[in-house]
Order: sequence, then structure tokens, then C-alpha cells
Amino acid sequence: MFFNSVAFSLFLPIVFFLYWFVFNKNKSTQNGLLIIASYYFYSCWDWRFLFLLVFSTFLDYFTGIQIEKSKSNNRRKFWFWLSVSVNLGFLGVFKYYDFFATSFAEMLGYFGFKVSPILLNVILPVGISFYTFHGLSYVIDIYLKRIKAEYNFVDYSLFVSYFPLLVAGPIERATHLLPQVKIKREFNLEKAKEGFLQIIWGLFKKVVIADNCAVYANNIFDHYTSMDSFSLVMGSVYFAFQIYGDFSGYSDIALGVSKLFGIDLLKNFNYPYFSRDIAEFWRRWHISLSSWFRDYVYIPLGGSKGSKIMQIRNVFIIFLLSGFWHGANWTYIIWGAINAFYFLPLLLRKTNRNNIEQKSIAFNFSSLKMICSILFTFGLTCIAWIFFRSESINMAIEYIKRITLFTFSLDSLKEQLSYIIIIILPYFILLEWNNRRKECPLFDRYSGIKAIITLIFILLFGQFDIQSKFIYFQF
Repeated sequence: MFFNSVAFSLFLPIVFFLYWFVFNKNKSTQNGLLIIASYYFYSCWDWRFLFLLVFSTFLDYFTGIQIEKSKSNNRRKFWFWLSVSVNLGFLGVFKYYDFFATSFAEMLGYFGFKVSPILLNVILPVGISFYTFHGLSYVIDIYLKRIKAEYNFVDYSLFVSYFPLLVAGPIERATHLLPQVKIKREFNLEKAKEGFLQIIWGLFKKVVIADNCAVYANNIFDHYTSMDSFSLVMGSVYFAFQIYGDFSGYSDIALGVSKLFGIDLLKNFNYPYFSRDIAEFWRRWHISLSSWFRDYVYIPLGGSKGSKIMQIRNVFIIFLLSGFWHGANWTYIIWGAINAFYFLPLLLRKTNRNNIEQKSIAFNFSSLKMICSILFTFGLTCIAWIFFRSESINMAIEYIKRITLFTFSLDSLKEQLSYIIIIILPYFILLEWNNRRKECPLFDRYSGIKAIITLIFILLFGQFDIQSKFIYFQF
């Protein structure tokens, strides 16, 4: 069941009505309903993998309690590593086994050994990367004595399986979500209005921005060998807007839906394409994943402390892990490595924390410099996205080579700049730029007018003729 589907448009009002008007007596009945709704939501994709979600929930719930109860360090370590190894084991088997088996066979082939690897060829369970990281953060925090174990199984189950974030995040923390789960929620009209507006904006990002840009991006990447340089550049730009509109659109819908139930989720995107350097970009892009790797990998490894060699090592570890987290393909790993190389000069010059605060535009040299920095950072990001989008490293390299030929034709200009793109992208960019200090561009005194205009754009330009999946469902 997708957020942009007819099924979800029927599912959400039913759950909303039951939640506030039937199961509203206490938090236990509210949580019980949300768990049932979440399991149904997940089973609509493939009920056979529901057992993985349930098993992961039982595992981390039980091991969390055992870690807290254990009186010796050895027993605490046993239960901790049991949870970590089983969670990562499931993730490894379903998501990475075929990749490692194929890569190993190819490596042996270079030395003259022919090997036919045994492949599982199983469907990747949707959301496994997200709910695995939910559980891991919970167990790690208990092990490090940052939080207490949760003894109420219903509350913990909802933390793991809460349907707005179940299949594509944001990756929640127990410190943030569990306290909200453990109390009865009262209906708040203002929060519900905010949720509705954020759903509209997320839907606009998905069906108007992402899905329209996808038509052009897919055509260019699928036929890149016959495209001129201008078209290839536009292909990388279209994909940049496609993946941003698609993923941040999902996050906006998730946050909006959750607000309808009186629960706040972590903000996952903060207008990343207005970043002035790569460090700022990664503070604004997929925030829940970036902060997860920062808190549970980067800082424990020493972070930006220690020798320069250690700092460089730590940067490459987290960026390569981030790339590998996205999928079992060398293109994702190279994408992570490219971003690590982008980040290194900032780290070595100690300027990676320079662009923390937002600045306003004025007619002066400083603003011109800032705009150039934003455009330069966006350009670097688009180059990296080529590897993320390509089916192989060779395809990405060939794609970039063809860009450097600097070919151009008026026909390609007409093909790649349709009236739809010329209308929707400026509206999208302008609205986000003017409201970049807000959680959602529709949150202000003109929200009604903006919402109406945005809905008109959705009706006029939304891609409803096909069931378009969200990109991050595959991760």
C-alpha cells in the first residue's frame, strides 16, 4: 500500500475515525489499533514477510530487557551481540547475500577460477533497513545505559511497526518516539491541520515534482548513449529533483499522517539543495540516517578527534556505510566514496561547521557568493547522483564522459524543457526558498491559498496514470 494510492486514501480516514472516535478511551486501545493498522499496512505489500517484522520486534524487546537485567558485563555483552548479530544477519541475507556471492565469484574469475555462485534471488522485504535500524538504536542505547528497557510489549511493538514510518522512515529513536507512545493522545485541531497541509505538500512533491521529473530522467538515462551533453546534464538535474521530491515527499506525508494521530516524527529533510557546502548538505539530507551513523558509528570511532589519518578513516567509513546501506550495488558504494572525497577538504580545513545558520539574501557580494556556493554544491551533488542512478559503474563513467563532449542542439533544448517542467519547478523552488525556515512551506498565514494552488497543481500535473512506487522502498 503506497501513500499515493487509492487504497491508502481509503485506509487513512478509516483508521483516523476509529482512532479518535472508537478506540480513544486510553493509550492502550489507541496503541493496539495502530499496531493492527500497521501490520495490515505492511501485509498489503507482502504478508509473507510480516513474520520478519514480528520476529525482529520480539528479539529486540526480549534482548533489551535481558541487557538491563544482566548483572555481569559478559551477560550484557552476550544479549547485546545476539541482538546485533541476528538483526544484521537477517539484513545481510535478504539484502546483501547475492551481492557478496556474485562479487566473490567475479573476483575469483579474475584469477582464472570459474565459480557459479548459489544465489537466493529473494524479494527484498520492504522497510527492512528502516525497522532494523529502529531496533538496533534501541538496543544500543540500552546497552550504553542511555535509556531504560521498555517492558510494555504493546508500546514497544508500536515503536517498531508504526505504519507512517515503517517502510521508508524516518529512522526513529526510542528517546523521541517511545515517550509519545506511552501517553494517551488528545485530539489537537491545529496539529491535525498542520498534518493535512504537510500531506498535501508531500503529495505534491511525489506526484508532481518527482514523477514528472522521473519521466525525463528515465528517458535520458535509458538512452544516454544517444543523448547530447545538454540532455545528459539535464538528466542528472531531473534525477536530483526526482529523488528529492520522491523521498522527502514520502517523509512529509509520513510526518503529516502521524500528526493526524497526535504523534510527532523526526524531521528527515531540511531543504538540502539550498546547502552551501557538502557538510551542510548532509546535515539536511536524510537527517535520521545521517545522525544515526554519526551517533552510532562516527562518534564511537573517534569522530573528528585524533590524528588526521583517523579522521579521514572515520569519514570514509560512515560515507561508505551510508552508500552500502542504500543497496547491494557498487554504484552506491562509489556514490558514498564520492561524497567522502567532497567532505574531506572541509574536514581538513576545519570548515565543515561553517554553514550552520541560515542567512538572508541581500543585494551584495556576500549574497552572490552564497548563491554561487549553493549552485556549486548542487552541481557536485548532481554528479554524485549519476552514480546513484546508473545501473553500473561503467554506465556512470560513460555517462560523465559524454557530458564532457560539450555537445548541444536546439532540438534537445525543446525536448528536455517542456512547459510542465518550466511551470512546476520554479513554483516548487520559489516556495521552498521563501519558506526554508519552516518545517513545511505551507505553514504560515497564507496556508489556505498555498494549499489551494498546490492542490490545483496536483490535479493538473500529477502523475496518476501509473502506480509509481517510492524510490526508497527498495532500500
